[in-house]
Amino acid sequence: MAGHLTARKIETAKPGKYSDGRNLYLVVSPIGARKWVLRFTWRGRANEMGLGSAINVPLADAREQAAMAMRKVVQGLNPIDERKRDNGIPTFGEMADSVREALSAGFRNEKHKAQWKSTLETYAAPLRSKPVDTIGTDDVLAVLKPIWTIKTETASRLRGRIEKVLDAAKAKSFRHGENPARWRGHLDHLLPRPSKLSRGHHAAMPYEEVATFLRRLQEGESLGALALELCILTVARSGEILGMRWPEVDLDKKTWTVPAHRMKAGREHRVPLATRAVIILRQLEETKAGEFVFPRQARDKPLSNMAMEMVLRRMKIQSATVHGFRSSFRDRAGNESNFPRELVETALAHVIGDKAEQAYRRSDALEKRRKLMEAWAAYCAAQKSGKVVSFQRA
Repeated sequence: MAGHLTARKIETAKPGKYSDGRNLYLVVSPIGARKWVLRFTWRGRANEMGLGSAINVPLADAREQAAMAMRKVVQGLNPIDERKRDNGIPTFGEMADSVREALSAGFRNEKHKAQWKSTLETYAAPLRSKPVDTIGTDDVLAVLKPIWTIKTETASRLRGRIEKVLDAAKAKSFRHGENPARWRGHLDHLLPRPSKLSRGHHAAMPYEEVATFLRRLQEGESLGALALELCILTVARSGEILGMRWPEVDLDKKTWTVPAHRMKAGREHRVPLATRAVIILRQLEETKAGEFVFPRQARDKPLSNMAMEMVLRRMKIQSATVHGFRSSFRDRAGNESNFPRELVETALAHVIGDKAEQAYRRSDALEKRRKLMEAWAAYCAAQKSGKVVSFQRA
């Protein structure tokens, strides 16, 4: 490839920048050091890519490297990013997948794994193709700002996961310097605190409407409908219901024991089963095939995370969510019952008190909570006939 420079000119050039054509330049420093630089435009911005010392890289080789790099630009590839990839620097997407896989053994449930995968693939998509050592504050802000004020909880979790991925990259020597996704002392100066934003709540059905809804729900025969009814009767979280396994259920003792690794608080939780809940489970027991109470057709996996939400959509319920039925229960218990607050919070598997109080709290008040859950089930069932049932402590 013909150019403007010659071997003689390279040796004798004074400090400055000299073009060889085709975006290739010889840069001579004030102390006489000579290096090759390729200048190119990437997404509207000027970039420079070093091609090595002019002492070690002959002119012909520099021209060949420059030509190869410009071909990548024409193909829509950033030659700097591609060189990092060739040198073993992973992309953010590759690093994210590696970190998620390494941490997945410690995740509480399949839903938590799916959330990690979803946030890092969906919301962090603009980062995935970038070499992990090139990601800066502007890149992180570009994916956080669009959802920071409208999906606050998701955005906050996304930021934490990006921070963890970049910390892992630094631990493997793929990155150096400060983490651009760090909150304290960094992003807290650039974004409003999540706690100061209006926190979104799961839409909840008014408790006065739950019984009528259950009557409609029982007209359906789908597995998703049964899962949703059991979810309402046990006031469990959707992931706990969908992940329910038969060994966790004791129908004779009318008790469901959710293991610690599937609970949000990381503690085993015993659920007293109301009579209607037992009826549902005995019905499902007759046709069980596999360990999951609510299996997919393949039998070796539970129903999809969206199974119960899809039931609501088919019933054209737009003002309530699956998780919101826990609020319906809480509102009814708080407004119109004499059951102690601590008992209601325990039924919802909420952590009560400080660490000292938790250490001394050895009982989960199972039998007292059984009366609470029977009262909730009776309240829901009795309204069907137009009767009003007291939701008081027996």
